[in-house]
Amino acid sequence: MAAATAKKTASSISAQDYTAHHLQVLEGLEAVRKRPGMYIGSTDGRGLMHCLWEIIDNAVDEALAGACDHIAVVLMADGSVEVRDNGRGIPVDIEPRSGLTGVELVYTKLHAGGKFGGGSYTASGGLHGVGASVVNALSSRLDVEVDRGGRTYAMSFRRGEPGAFSDAAGAEGAKDPEHPFTAYDKGSELLVVGRVKRGVTGTRVRYWADRQIFLADAAFDYGGLVSRARQTAFLVPGLTIVVRDERRLPGTAGEEGPHEEVFSYDGGISEFCEFLAPDAPVTDVWRLQGAGTFTEMVPVLDRNGHMVSTEVERECDVDVAVRWGTGYDTKVVSFVNIIATPKGGTHIAGFEQALLKVFRKQLELNARRLKVGNDKIDKEDILAGLTAVVTVRLAEPQFEGQTKEVLGTSAVRTIVSRVVEQELTARMTSTKRGDKAEPAALLDKLVAEMKSRISARLHKETQRRKNALETSTLPAKLVDCRSNDVERSELFIVEGDSALGTAKLARSSDFQALLPIRGKILNVQKASVGDMLKNAECAAIIQVIGAGSGRTFDLDAARYGKVVIMTDADVDGAHIRTLLLTLFFRYMRPLVEAGRVYAAVPPLHRIEVVNAGSKKNELIYTYSEGEMRRTLASLSRRNRTVKQPLQRYKGLGEMDADQLAETTMDPRHRTLRKVTLSDGEAAERVFELLMGNDVAPRKDFIVESGAELDRERIDA
Repeated sequence: MAAATAKKTASSISAQDYTAHHLQVLEGLEAVRKRPGMYIGSTDGRGLMHCLWEIIDNAVDEALAGACDHIAVVLMADGSVEVRDNGRGIPVDIEPRSGLTGVELVYTKLHAGGKFGGGSYTASGGLHGVGASVVNALSSRLDVEVDRGGRTYAMSFRRGEPGAFSDAAGAEGAKDPEHPFTAYDKGSELLVVGRVKRGVTGTRVRYWADRQIFLADAAFDYGGLVSRARQTAFLVPGLTIVVRDERRLPGTAGEEGPHEEVFSYDGGISEFCEFLAPDAPVTDVWRLQGAGTFTEMVPVLDRNGHMVSTEVERECDVDVAVRWGTGYDTKVVSFVNIIATPKGGTHIAGFEQALLKVFRKQLELNARRLKVGNDKIDKEDILAGLTAVVTVRLAEPQFEGQTKEVLGTSAVRTIVSRVVEQELTARMTSTKRGDKAEPAALLDKLVAEMKSRISARLHKETQRRKNALETSTLPAKLVDCRSNDVERSELFIVEGDSALGTAKLARSSDFQALLPIRGKILNVQKASVGDMLKNAECAAIIQVIGAGSGRTFDLDAARYGKVVIMTDADVDGAHIRTLLLTLFFRYMRPLVEAGRVYAAVPPLHRIEVVNAGSKKNELIYTYSEGEMRRTLASLSRRNRTVKQPLQRYKGLGEMDADQLAETTMDPRHRTLRKVTLSDGEAAERVFELLMGNDVAPRKDFIVESGAELDRERIDA
């Protein structure tokens, strides 16, 4: 009772004392430092990179305006980062309403900049006028230098406050955020620190991220920076972007010294689309371009500084590059004023709407030739094998939040849909002799994808309807296990019938299943989906695993917890293993990503150590030439006798069942190598290099790597 009374009294006192003086108003950049996640998403490495991209995007906006063709980003050894551009330079004159120079206004006031009203930038990445000021607020030190009118102007800030550091006259390398700082008391001063040639303009921004704000382990991601720089260079033809890393971090390309990469592309998004494409082409890169206008009500500042709702007419430029390949993966990237929108938005919705409309109409017109029947194509059939770069440019687009991941301007959907529909229809119906083959091949591919999807759905429905009395449709050569426990069961894909005979006796029939394959399967990196499904060995593997293939692959439906590739320990066995891994990577990738694909490691040698008397001889298995030599040397030092000749296994069929079980199949003694996928893009490049259609890069790789080959490992 006493506790309840105390609680009630405390509550009533709080209500009485809770007055207006308890309310806080965060002035200027205080709000940014108090709630940084609201402006940059997080305070980890992602937030750190977001700050850097805000500064880079300001420089890129100068390039979009045609005033800049060179940007350099330098990761300094002291933890700072510098962005340089040869744009027009931030204005240095006094802004009349605030009484501040343009430099101080941009870096200290939220929602201030040249991106409003369309006077300075027709289309830009910086939209809300908070990018530079937010970075300034979250930096322990920020230095900005501007070249304009034959002079170099400079200003420094400490956590958003303008002032001067004691090293202002010192060398470049002497700058440090910990040096004494004097804030300006009355009026700020934009210093003139040098002179430049007439006509030379540009901006240099160097800042140190505030470790009071960011997590201790937050670091600049060089790989992400390079990827973004390359992407921007593709999107802005003629722009050169230099990325330089001077940190000398262990394990990086710049470990031994400064590392620099330069990106410059003249092909624009057509070249970008070709760069992103992971598979062999069905069509060339098609460029779909157009524009449209729309009106919207926006608040505009009048001469008196009042916001007045005004109807303005906007123009939206649409530029799309599309290309279909033989695979089933989809790679669609989208941009608004070169700012990536990874979560899409209205421009992607309009793009996909147009694709579906165009191809449904084309299938209706070509229904007899394609033997479509009454089936209707779906969006997923069209997206299979599609690589696309979708870009739109418009003034003041509406985004969801400062992180700009989703475009919200509704009128863009209609414009993009109309442009893509018109341009793509013109491509598909072109009567030029050279333009007819690609649309026909594309329609054939889309119909094959549609039929594959329908077939997979019917197969899944049939499987659900089956009962225990019905016969299995699994291949006759499958030697299945008795257990229904997916987590425990294992499927061994073995090379040839000779190995199958031994493996039957060596396996544990309770949980180990066997599937023999005849020699080398189809190289699916070069083959089409239809050819892969027609191949008996590939079809058998997909059927036995039971989870489908490609887009329809369902990891939860897989019949085995482990899939073990068991091939001979020679070059042919390695080739077969590579072909099988290509099949898994291309059409059953979730199985690899889940860590459920393994490679068996059979021994290369059997060493029989002679024991004295009637004691049974000891058997030692080794798995490499080096291990064999070390074992023999160790036995020789101990004066142990080895029976000659040593047995060198050329194939699994040379082992008897006990040996195969002990060395390769028994979970208590065997060694398995798990196949993992840490970097999908790198794996894609390696598979394309080793197994793809383009022979020249593979030949170069073999020639260049020949010197590193250990000739003793070749089976002659």
